[in-house]
Amino acid sequence: MNIQNSFTGTEQGTLYVVPTPIGNLDDMTFRAVKTLKEVDIIAAEDTRNTMKLLHYFDIQTELISYHEHNKESRGQALLKRLENGASIAVVSDAGMPAISDPGEDLVRIAVEGAHPVIVLPGANAALCALVGSGLPSKEFVFYGFLPRKAKEKETVLKRLAALPATLLFYESPYRLLDTLVALHHHMGNRKVTVARELTKKFESYIRGSIEDVMGWARENKVKGECSIVVEGSDLIEEKNAFWWSDLTIVQHVDHYIEHDALSSKDAIKRVALERHLPKRTVYNAYHVNGQ
Repeated sequence: MNIQNSFTGTEQGTLYVVPTPIGNLDDMTFRAVKTLKEVDIIAAEDTRNTMKLLHYFDIQTELISYHEHNKESRGQALLKRLENGASIAVVSDAGMPAISDPGEDLVRIAVEGAHPVIVLPGANAALCALVGSGLPSKEFVFYGFLPRKAKEKETVLKRLAALPATLLFYESPYRLLDTLVALHHHMGNRKVTVARELTKKFESYIRGSIEDVMGWARENKVKGECSIVVEGSDLIEEKNAFWWSDLTIVQHVDHYIEHDALSSKDAIKRVALERHLPKRTVYNAYHVNGQ
């Protein structure tokens, strides 16, 4: 058992988890600035990025790197500093450290070493997206970035598809459309919100059905990191997930050509995904048997 009394005034090495703005520097809290000025070391995911923040707020504290590729060796070095009584702040590139971030491992190391971990409140993209989506926020599941490999992504989405909670994901603008297609395939045409460039000048929320937002993603060059908020499974009629069940393969392909302006090649690919059929089977049904 580990019971932490965070503010006992002892000279014990302490880890501070300090959120930073996700875009707008005015979101930096007074407490965060004060903490970063007072700790002995700041461990940052990208020192070049964090240095700009420190310069803006005139923070002179020692800065070292702590990221996915050096977290094992650097984590042990930081643990030694904690054991020697140092106070350390961990920050990510943006938002709350330890959320889809290597800071999670540093917190675990500190807890296992019985060092106090003090978490400051602050900016978080996923929660901003959830609140702004208009979807239910009473129960939600945050996943973060989906796996890049198709098979691993499929396994995750199949598991999440049955959950009644609102689902939260992070995604790169370059993979947004592929992820929306995968969500549509495994979850049907649910309500979804894509929130991009949160707190920045070009902040935008794209709300609608997954099909609507897929259409938007095809027609626009998406920029900026995205948060995706997806309606839970108990909020839609089961038939929506398989709206095409009464259509023939030819009608299914024609639907995407006519309504989504897809090429026959892309329409065949999507139909194959939705029906769990080989692309060759759909191709033959459409071009050979259907024409």
